[in-house]
Amino acid sequence: MEIKKKSWPEQFQGMLDGKKNADVRVADFKVKEGDTLVLEEYDPKTKKYTGRVLKKKVKNLNKVRLTDFNTPEDIDKYGHWIIELE
Repeated sequence: MEIKKKSWPEQFQGMLDGKKNADVRVADFKVKEGDTLVLEEYDPKTKKYTGRVLKKKVKNLNKVRLTDFNTPEDIDKYGHWIIELE
C-alpha cells in the first residue's frame, strides 16, 4: 500500500540526500512493514507543495507513547531526541 504524507523541506532533503533514514509521525494512520511512504515536499511558509516527491519502503516500525517513558511536564520542558544509529 502507498501512504502519502507531507514532508517539510529540511526533512525531505535529508531523506533525499540519504542522511536521514527515519521519520517520526503521529500514529493516526495505518501502516505496515513493506508499505511505501510517499513523501510530498510541502513548504509551510508558502503553504504549498513544491512538486518534489520521494517514495520510501517501510523497513521497520516501532509504535510508542512517549508519555510511557516521561511525564508530560518533562516532554513539554525538554522535548525528545530522535537518534539515528549506524
